Amino acid sequence: MKKPKSEYQIQTVANALRVLEEFRTEAEIGVAELSRRLGLHKNNVFRLLATLEEQEYIEQDAVTERYRLGLAALELGRAFARSHPLLDRCKPALDALAQATQESVHMGMLQNFEVVHVHGFAPDRLLLTQQRVGLRLPAHCTALGKVLVGCSPDGQREAFERTAARDGALEARTPQTIVDSDKFLEHIRTVAGQGYALDLEECEDGLVCAAAPVHDASGRVAAAISVSAPRARVSDEELIREIAPQVVAAAESLSRELGYRVPA
Repeated sequence: MKKPKSEYQIQTVANALRVLEEFRTEAEIGVAELSRRLGLHKNNVFRLLATLEEQEYIEQDAVTERYRLGLAALELGRAFARSHPLLDRCKPALDALAQATQESVHMGMLQNFEVVHVHGFAPDRLLLTQQRVGLRLPAHCTALGKVLVGCSPDGQREAFERTAARDGALEARTPQTIVDSDKFLEHIRTVAGQGYALDLEECEDGLVCAAAPVHDASGRVAAAISVSAPRARVSDEELIREIAPQVVAAAESLSRELGYRVPA
């Protein structure tokens, strides 16, 4: 029987990657703080940082002596974008959707039942939702996540139930978040049937969103695209009647470009 890949893991490499992951939401972090977060001795953290700094994935501020991501991290991120044609091909569709709706547009992919925002566009307006490129959010409280889980094969939904929703309750980000796992699973079955999902202030107070799936040539849900808007500007009715159809149309158009035959 073939061994699971986890048995081949090199702990030092895993710890180095854990160090890098801490910079997803932080501009700069010190050795002591990294040590506390990772549960590693300061000496181990310092050696990991020194190695990453030598390879230019990390750099140290000469004044604060705190650490931040280096240029090699940027180059690696750009290499990811080049190796995924979808990220390049989605640009015209996302830009057109942002201009048509005059709201912020994002593309997201699913990783470990979190939504990773991989691309985004925003029109030139004073009041807009924050650009989230590079940000991770829970799948259960975002329109993107609901689509990515709900419109994927049954096995994906079952895996979600076994992992993210295994304790019977989901994290409450706002009072509107669906926290009961049974209710959420029923909710995403509805999402699968209608072909789009809504976030009605479930992830962040004052923010609403509509999302739809993007399929590749094999029919797999490769990503999802969304439009986010301030609640003060967009009502539930406007989100459903005006924005959601535009998101679905843009997602279907992009799916066709990828070779997917959109059902009539």
